[in-house]
Amino acid sequence: MSCKWMRPAQFAASSLMVLSAIGADDAFAQSQLPSVTVDAPNQQSARSVRPSQSQRAARSRSAPRRATAAPAAGAQTAQPAAAARSTARETATGPVNGYLARLSASGTKTSTPIIETPQSITVVGAEQIRDQKIVSRFDEVLRYTPGVIGGTYGTDFRNDWFLIRGFPAQNESLFLDGLQLFYTSYASWKLQPFNLERVEILRGPSGILYGGSAPGGLVNAVSKLPQAEPVRYIEAGINNFGNAYTSFDIGGAVPQQGNAQLQYRMVGQVQGGGTQTDYIYDNNFFFAPSVTYRPDADTRLTVYATAAHNNTRALNFLPYVGTVTNAPFGKIPTSLFIGDPSADTFRREQETLGYQFEKSLTESVDFRQNARFGHVDVYYTGLYGLGWATTPAAGDISRGNFYARGVANQFNLDNQLEYRFATGALQHTALVGVDLKHYGIDDRQGFGMGTNFNVFNPVYGTNSPYSGPLYQNAYLTQGMAGLYLQDQVKLDRLTVVLSGRQDWVDLNNQNRIGADQSRDDSNFSGRVGAIYNFDSGVAPYVSYMTGYNPIIGTNSAGRLLLPETSEQTEVGVKYEPAGLNARFGIAYFDLKRKNALTTDPNNVLFQTQNGEVTSRGIELEAVANITPDFKLVASYTNYDLFVSKDLNPALIGTVPTNTPREFASVWTDYTFSQGPLRGFGFGGGIRYVGSSFADQANTAAVPAFVLGDLAVHYEWDNHWRAALNVLNVTDKTYVASCATISSCYYGDRRRITASIGYKW
Repeated sequence: MSCKWMRPAQFAASSLMVLSAIGADDAFAQSQLPSVTVDAPNQQSARSVRPSQSQRAARSRSAPRRATAAPAAGAQTAQPAAAARSTARETATGPVNGYLARLSASGTKTSTPIIETPQSITVVGAEQIRDQKIVSRFDEVLRYTPGVIGGTYGTDFRNDWFLIRGFPAQNESLFLDGLQLFYTSYASWKLQPFNLERVEILRGPSGILYGGSAPGGLVNAVSKLPQAEPVRYIEAGINNFGNAYTSFDIGGAVPQQGNAQLQYRMVGQVQGGGTQTDYIYDNNFFFAPSVTYRPDADTRLTVYATAAHNNTRALNFLPYVGTVTNAPFGKIPTSLFIGDPSADTFRREQETLGYQFEKSLTESVDFRQNARFGHVDVYYTGLYGLGWATTPAAGDISRGNFYARGVANQFNLDNQLEYRFATGALQHTALVGVDLKHYGIDDRQGFGMGTNFNVFNPVYGTNSPYSGPLYQNAYLTQGMAGLYLQDQVKLDRLTVVLSGRQDWVDLNNQNRIGADQSRDDSNFSGRVGAIYNFDSGVAPYVSYMTGYNPIIGTNSAGRLLLPETSEQTEVGVKYEPAGLNARFGIAYFDLKRKNALTTDPNNVLFQTQNGEVTSRGIELEAVANITPDFKLVASYTNYDLFVSKDLNPALIGTVPTNTPREFASVWTDYTFSQGPLRGFGFGGGIRYVGSSFADQANTAAVPAFVLGDLAVHYEWDNHWRAALNVLNVTDKTYVASCATISSCYYGDRRRITASIGYKW
């Protein structure tokens, strides 16, 4: 396992030791930390206490209930102290208290304490998103998460790009409220950070419950949906590139007669203006209304919709010489646009309509049904760099002229039946689910050569959008049906999770250029994991899981791509110390991705599948609300990533391009609650991203970089909040990654955002 640069590791380890030392200081904990409610002797875990009728009625938008049947006579009910902490004010899909979430529904599709889930899970809440002032790019939410690299392609505003455990995950592994937002070709989806209550990252193959997804893991974003408490908030801001926004979040309960409840919420944002690159703007708006109806304490129906519009241009595709290394004239400026405003456009229209239904049939049985229809229409034309036309000294970059139109519809339906029961000393939470998906895309793509671009003498207005013949013109559909079963078996402090899923997939390619094709596939995937919760708060775990990911698309020969498969073994330890509102984690994993997609070296417009890629390594994480006003997240990741099987023997042992193998981060935020500085706060973070490669042979390295972020904020009168956030404080110029030797992408320059918000 590569570990050439140890300072980030030492820094992360030091953070863990400091927080552990704080947790050991009982006097400090008692005087500074908020009180913690602990159940009476013979307590049960928070996830195994049967709620009363009044408690159920008080829940607004709760996660799936965790009421369980009473333990059988003689069953042991003592639980570790960490698991016994009250989670009454947190639900598995609701707001996160500070930075630390105790519950998650993503790992098991049941409301389960993270400390009792044998899988690596990170939760980023709305408060952390607010503190870091993430306005338009969803992948920025993931920048302080272990095992995840966000913004893989630099400052590209078209899409959100991220790697999980070394593998691209944005196409298959983006989920919203537990339902997949799959995309292929250019019909991509875009999430707005302001509309999210929390973002949950599962690391490792997670398709056992969700169906097709990337082997590294998945990201499940949870929307802001109605709640009983009133929400009235509006915010406006602007950054140093002239990009401004106004956002609002308004909701609450409508007075009703009797026990019925009606709640509503409206979230939206309008944003637009320039970016660090000339002629590239970032214009967005979205509106997300939702209504929840609760006729009684045991029934809940939420209907929601979203409408969004995005308008921008593609990021530059720049050569390695002139960005990573100096050309004879030095470096290409980060502000230089090498496309053509007369030909470049990226426009997305996106709508969704869905519902969430939950019914408690008995104290031990819950039924849930989630459904959503989504429509996305992407129009993209533009010129992009193909490398130096002759020599870098001449300054001429060859350009391709590209066209894509992707119109996609996706329907998801997920049915879940949860049954809680006991067999002797064993307590079970069984889950049976049927998951149905249908995806269809009208995919059209064309390519031709554009004019050369001279970096010394830029000339615009000489190109038109591509209008020539298409090399891709087809309607592709994928239908998937999945049956999954899971049992969470609890014996005293030991929890064992057994999961299995059978998928049936049919793929059809109605090719308007060549011959139609179709294929049926089926596959079984499974998971077994165990975690033991000691009274000290230490929870070691082990898991083994397999994954299945059907791929939509064709290779350069016009043949349908084969499904990917994966398998992973993971061992780790989670720790929630008594007296400190924190969780620490360390995980070691060994993950193999088979039938891996890579760019076809003979035709870069297509992908090919050529063997197996292995990712194995270690992740460290710390997240803490040290006090209600002092919050911290820290992480360190180091792994070996290499091609383990390939038809080309020369590639075995090499690292895939644009993939760092070591990164570390720490972010903290503190607000004064007393004294003359009351309401004033500040935060900051440091991010280290290790080196990567720009070519398959690993001869062209992209250097590592370290970035600093800063936040200053002030709250007053219980209504106002002003903030100043600075991304990349030192204004470092760096290359985020290179996909090829001719496709490198600059990262974010210094971005200063001033904002003011008002709640009432």
